[in-house]
Amino acid sequence: MSSLEKELFLSKLPSRPPMPAGLQPGSKMRMGPGRKRDFSPVPWNHYFETMEDVIIADGTNEDSFRIYKSGSDGPVLLLLHGGGHSALSWAVFTSMIISRVHCRVVAVDLRSHGDTKVKNPDDLSAETMSRDVGNIVEMLYGENAPPVLLIGHSMGGAIAVHIAAQNLVPSLVGLCVIDVVEGTAMDALNSMQTFLRSRPKLFNSIESAIEWSVKSGQIRNIESAKVSMVGQVKLYEDDSNISGGSQSVVDTALNEEEEEEEVEGGIVKKEKEPEPSKTINVNKTEYTWRIELSKTEKYWEGWFKGLSNLFLSCPIPKLLLLAGVDRLDRDLTIGQMQGKFQMQVLPQCGHAVHEDAPDKVAEAVATFMVRNKFTEAKGEIQSTYPNF
Repeated sequence: MSSLEKELFLSKLPSRPPMPAGLQPGSKMRMGPGRKRDFSPVPWNHYFETMEDVIIADGTNEDSFRIYKSGSDGPVLLLLHGGGHSALSWAVFTSMIISRVHCRVVAVDLRSHGDTKVKNPDDLSAETMSRDVGNIVEMLYGENAPPVLLIGHSMGGAIAVHIAAQNLVPSLVGLCVIDVVEGTAMDALNSMQTFLRSRPKLFNSIESAIEWSVKSGQIRNIESAKVSMVGQVKLYEDDSNISGGSQSVVDTALNEEEEEEEVEGGIVKKEKEPEPSKTINVNKTEYTWRIELSKTEKYWEGWFKGLSNLFLSCPIPKLLLLAGVDRLDRDLTIGQMQGKFQMQVLPQCGHAVHEDAPDKVAEAVATFMVRNKFTEAKGEIQSTYPNF
């Protein structure tokens, strides 16, 4: 199974406080022999300025969509996460893009994900999720919406393309899709259920979930994992849905001793292999996935089928960010040769490119925005578009 197959699916509050010194993006951290790595979760307001719920009324029904925001001027970067993730997957990226260009960020928990609550959580069709995002923009800005740049990862990238193709956000000026290509995605669907069954069902703590995400390679940046995983798991309250009196629960933090290692930009350079999961009785607080992705299979094909041609047909500036050039399918290869979109490959990343290398993704997006005159830079941007 390829790395893409394994990873594909994977009320406002006060302003954020200053970030602790140990969490500054791009900082280096050394850990001595025998010292355990810190997998403690980090709250959203270390990266976003405000959080709110957008209420969308449809007759007698009301859906509540959780969003996180930063920035006060410039175009809006509307961020859509991948399947199983949440708006918090954009946390570290948000802090980095805000420091580079004048912009606003709105990161959305899509339906059935994160802390969004809807009346029909089982409907994850591309049509419904696209309409949700259009409604959110309309509720936030009405008829005077500012310029919007849609940025989506994986499933969220597919939804972003559907939104653009249907003109559901009239003020849309640009589209950025991260590591989702029709051909590779469709091929990966055949193995997706096998991968989902192989994931842990329960975690003994949020710290264990964070640790598993880093050591399994799902999120290669520990800084991002510490805020992102909070949006992927929830308190497990009823063990009747998982058969057996005891379950395989990830508890890898119990017997770990770290060798001396260096973490640069939050990306682990050296680490031990994870300990095997231990089987323990479920008689205490446990955490499980917020969404059962295996039950969404009937919508998978609708997310990705025809995506390449839809993407190429969108009459706005487009940026495609990939973890590897092997992701390109035939239609996109031809389109790229014809100059129909800009592309950048970010090697040494997993599927969650914006989490593994948020600084590089922020640099690429900032360059794209300035080049297309969407906004102005706050300082010098290190443009790196070697693939154009």
